[in-house]
Amino acid sequence: MASDFRRSGASAHVLRATSGTIALIVAGVVAVALLIDAVVRAGVVEMLRLSPWVLLVVWIVYVLMYASHIAYDGGGATVQNYLRRTRIPWARVTDIGLRWQVIFTLDGGDTVPAYGGPVAGRPGRAERRSAQQPSRAVPAALRELGDLRDAWQGGDPPVAAPGSGATEVERSWDLPALVALGVIVIGGIASALSSGA
Repeated sequence: MASDFRRSGASAHVLRATSGTIALIVAGVVAVALLIDAVVRAGVVEMLRLSPWVLLVVWIVYVLMYASHIAYDGGGATVQNYLRRTRIPWARVTDIGLRWQVIFTLDGGDTVPAYGGPVAGRPGRAERRSAQQPSRAVPAALRELGDLRDAWQGGDPPVAAPGSGATEVERSWDLPALVALGVIVIGGIASALSSGA
């Protein structure tokens, strides 16, 4: 079942690594430049034959660098690791910690690591920075973790009756990304067949 993390008009906050956004923008710009160059040098038909392979590289950058994130609202958090999404209601969370990445601990003892949220830096960096610039003593990862923990501790109680699924952990796939991959693969097959003809 697809998870919906925008409930009852509450806006979701998204935590994502800045490096992933930069990587996706760079990949997109390079892809557009390559396709424009292909049109100028070889024409539209050759550009169309080349485009599935260029788009496949952009898709891989999306999955590996950008797709993973944490989205949270008053009802819970949605953790996306690559193409897999996990919706966790706040009622199931017993702790949120930061080791190398954010880790949600659930009431059954299971853990859900989040590859795309804030990451822990080296401890020495924060201490040096706080001594030089007291106004910036708290690293961004710890601020974001604090906001996430505040949302968890102030989260909405489950509104549905027990057993209705409101407190169940839901897992789903990033269907738009998988559909895009299917289109790219079909385009790649068509490109390979047209090149051989």
